[in-house]
This record gives sequence, structure tokens and C-alpha cells, in this order.
Amino acid sequence: MSTKSAVTLRDLTFEWPDGTVALAGVTGTFSTGRTGLIGRNGAGKSTLLRLIAGNLRPTAGRIETSGEVGYLPQTLTLRQETTVAELLGIQGILAALKAIEAGDTDEQHFDAIGDDWDIEARADEALHQIGFAATDLDRRVAEVSGGEAMLIAITGLRIRRTPITLLDEPTNNLDRVTRGKLAEFVDQWPGTLVVVSHDLELLERMEHTTELYGGTLETFGGPYSAWKEHQEQEQAAAQQTARSAQQALKVEKRQRIEAETKLARRERTAKKTQKDGGIPKILAGNRASKAQASAGALRSTLDDKVRAAQAALDVADARVRDEEHIHLVLPDPDVPRGRRLVELADENRTIVIQGPERVALIGANGAGKSTLIDRLVQRAEPTPGRPHGRLVTDLVGYLPQRLDGLDDDASAMENVQAVAPGTPAGTIRNQLARLLLRGDSVDRPVRTLSGGERFRVSLARLLLAEPPAQLLILDEPTNNLDIASVEQLAEALDAYRGALLIVSHDFAFLDRIGVDTVVELDENGRMHQRRGLEA
Repeated sequence: MSTKSAVTLRDLTFEWPDGTVALAGVTGTFSTGRTGLIGRNGAGKSTLLRLIAGNLRPTAGRIETSGEVGYLPQTLTLRQETTVAELLGIQGILAALKAIEAGDTDEQHFDAIGDDWDIEARADEALHQIGFAATDLDRRVAEVSGGEAMLIAITGLRIRRTPITLLDEPTNNLDRVTRGKLAEFVDQWPGTLVVVSHDLELLERMEHTTELYGGTLETFGGPYSAWKEHQEQEQAAAQQTARSAQQALKVEKRQRIEAETKLARRERTAKKTQKDGGIPKILAGNRASKAQASAGALRSTLDDKVRAAQAALDVADARVRDEEHIHLVLPDPDVPRGRRLVELADENRTIVIQGPERVALIGANGAGKSTLIDRLVQRAEPTPGRPHGRLVTDLVGYLPQRLDGLDDDASAMENVQAVAPGTPAGTIRNQLARLLLRGDSVDRPVRTLSGGERFRVSLARLLLAEPPAQLLILDEPTNNLDIASVEQLAEALDAYRGALLIVSHDFAFLDRIGVDTVVELDENGRMHQRRGLEA
């Protein structure tokens, strides 16, 4: 396996226009091959990719790359009239080819084409692999699903064959089949690939794992599971070293106190002997001077040992990560097992969610899952020929994909108080702290918070609302969350005793929260119910 560097960062710093520091003095490299870039929300992963791609300019430091960089952003900003060719990024080359075929020999057309005279044939071959063809190049994005649009954009990067490719959360909104195709692409990717993702299955296909943590970039040779095992071993060793250093400091401090007690006792004995006239004053004075010098030297030696032990403890503590966990104390929504909460129906059947049941709504991209959920929450009238739903309870909490239900100008505290007006402020603060929202983050405007912090505010509004929701509806809740935040979400939902209806393609997450029932929506709008995630 090659260890040659494809991207080198030298003391890279980036500040946003308001002065907020996103990255400070980051130095490191990305090797050739496939690398998974991991780190907590707010660590700066997406900002780092944008800097490498040239979409942002560093405030200080520099970036060196071994070739041209291709980039897939976390969120594809698409106009409905965008064509498949534009999404592939080849519309300029196609236009130049058509101009030359029409007899226009302007040099700029040849520059635009470069070595890509076969681009249409390559596009046709690549599109066939994902269920499209060159005849679809003029189709509009409005005619494809969000997952299909993502896969087309990734296919465009493969067609363009840039030496370095950056993908930011490429599995967002991809169904199981489409994720499988992406996995095949990743295994055969030409050139260097750097992927930011919380998808553990995708991260297992990486040759290297690079973590952005505390402003530093560290690379491990192996996929995420190997990195995690290594990290857990390192943390166990660091915690043991810290405990040993803490014990050594206690010993040194105790010996310092014991020595001071002995010195004080000797000094009292010497003064008493001198007062009683047991020895001549001159001799007593000499002894006192020597005793003071000896005591001073001993104190200095012991103080040095205490300082050295404290320094060793500080070094050991610095290696121990502050891995906090969510521990919520939630009100029980008291949902009887036989209580009907939701009815989902198609032309042939009605599926009832009742009691504290946990239901996953799955299906291929474009099947209409989010549309069904949105119309359910809006209590819209059924559309003939399409699946529909009916809420039987009014105590419903809804977390949409875009997390757009927050008041950006209000604080986290104010956002939660809006849905829990009768809850004492101190209680809300304690609960927010259990969601890892503390200090300034509780009182700052939500628009200044990181993506992970915003997510936890949205989650707090759901889980702390009064009266408590009997049903939570979550639409792709793990999108754009780091691995730690996904774990925290699972912990928070584990403490919830109401019903759950979750749209997700993340089967690992669904398995962790203990899904009871799976409802699959097919491309014809029919629902299929089964127990468990496996077909």
C-alpha cells in the first residue's frame, strides 16, 4: 500500500468573516488511496474539504495537492431545471463537442474538451451502471429523486477522473440498493479518495482513517473499526496512566506534608532546648542555621517532586478524552399498549401503530417516504392512488430532515421554554446539560451553534416538550451527524417510552434503537409490513 501524500496541510488556519476560528494551525497529510475523515460535529471536517477543494481560501498556512481536486458537497444545491449533464459536470465539454460538430473550430472549444473526446461514451457507460443512459443527459433534476441526484453527481466525479476526490456525507438520502452501488464505486475508485461520513459500512471500505480532533489531524492505517479498537486501547492505557499519575501526586503531596510536620516538630524541640538552657547560645545558633538550611533544601526537593508529579498528571490527563454521554431523565408519556396512535394506509391495507411501538419506514429513493410523513404531520387529505396516514393522537413530536423548526435568533434555552413553558428554568438547564449543552451554548442565539449543537436543541424540544409526546416522528435523523452524535441520539431515544416512527436508510442505527416493525414502501405506493430489518 502506497503511503505517498496526495494532500499536505501546513499550519492551516481558517477564520469566518465574523472572526470565528474554524481551524487553527492544522498540519498533516492525506495519503493516496481511500481515506475516511472522521471527527465530531463542529470539528471542521466540511470546512477542511472546502479549503482543499479551493472553495474557501485559508486565513493562514497553505495546502499542497498532487493534482486536480474533485468535490461533492454535503448538500447538493439544485435548481429543478438543472440537467443530468450539468449534475455530472460535463455540460461544457458536451457543448464544445456539439459546436465543433457544427463546424465551429474556435480554439476555446478544443481547450474545453482537452482529452475528453470520448466523454459521451464514458458517460453512457457510467450512467448505465446506475440505471440511466446518455439519452438522459437532458433530463431535469426534478424528474429524479434526491438519492438518484446524489449518485449522478458522484458518477460525474468518476467520469471526470480527477486525481483527488473529496466526498462529504455521500450516503445521505441513499437507499440500501443505491448505497450498495456507491460501495462498489468506492472499492474501484481511481486515484485518491477522501470521504467524510458517519456511515460505518462505508468507513469500513477505507484504507486509512484520519481523525480531526482538537485542531490536530492524525492518520491511522486501517478502516474505522480497526481505528476504534486502537483508540479504545489507547484510551484505556491513557486512563491507567492518569490514575497512576494521580496516585503518585497524592504520595508526593502526603510526603511533603509529613516532612513539613517533622520539620515543625524538630523546630519546636530545638527552641525548647535553647529556652531551657541545655546548650550554649552560639552552638544553638549554629545548629538553628544548619537546620534551616537543611529544611530549606528538603522543602525545595519535595516541592520539585510535587511539581514533577503534577506535570506528569497534566500530561497524562491531556491524553484522556472527555467522552461524555447523554443521560436523560424523561417524563413517561404513559402510552397504553393498546392505544392507537397512527394509521398508515394504501389501497389494499391499513397498518396501525399502537402503544410504545418502534416502527421504521423504509423504501427506495423516490418511493415517497418523506412525502407520506410530511402529509401525515400536516394532516393533509389523502391523495387517490398514493399511501396516506392519519394521526390519532395530538401529542406528536416531529423532527424533519432539515432541522428548520428552530428560532435561530432565540437561545437554546428559549427554544425549549417555548414548548415547555411550565417547566422551571433550572430543570431545563439540567436537562440541556444532560444533552451536553452547557455554559454559553445554552444562552447564545441558535444560529451561532454548530450543526451538532443545533441538532441537540431540536432533540431537546422533542423530548422535553410538555405534555410529553406520545409519538415521535423522525425523518432521516442521522443525516449530517457525526458518529458520536448518532450514538448520543440512540442513547436519548433509548430513554424515550413513547412510540417512534422513523424514516431512515441507516439500518445499523435502526437496529441499535430496537425497531419492532418495518414498513417498506415500494415504487408503486404499496406498503409491506414485516417484523425486523432483514427481508
